[in-house]
Amino acid sequence: MRATIIMNPEGMIVTKFVNPLEIGRNVYEILRIIEGMQYNRRTGKGVPANWVPGQPGIIKDPKNIGKI
Repeated sequence: MRATIIMNPEGMIVTKFVNPLEIGRNVYEILRIIEGMQYNRRTGKGVPANWVPGQPGIIKDPKNIGKI
C-alpha cells in the first residue's frame, strides 16, 4: 500500500489517501487539496469539487448543498 497523509500546521491529520501498490498517486490532486486547505485558512470559505486556485470558494452552509 502507498499512503499520503496531510497534516495541518497544528499537527492534526486532515487528509489521508491509501492506494494499492498497483495504483499511482495523483500529485496534482494532492497539491490541489493542500492549496484548498490554505485557501480555507485565509478566507474561511470551502472549495467545491474540481476547484483550482484562482476560482472563488463557497460559503460553508448546509443550506447551500446542491446549489451552485
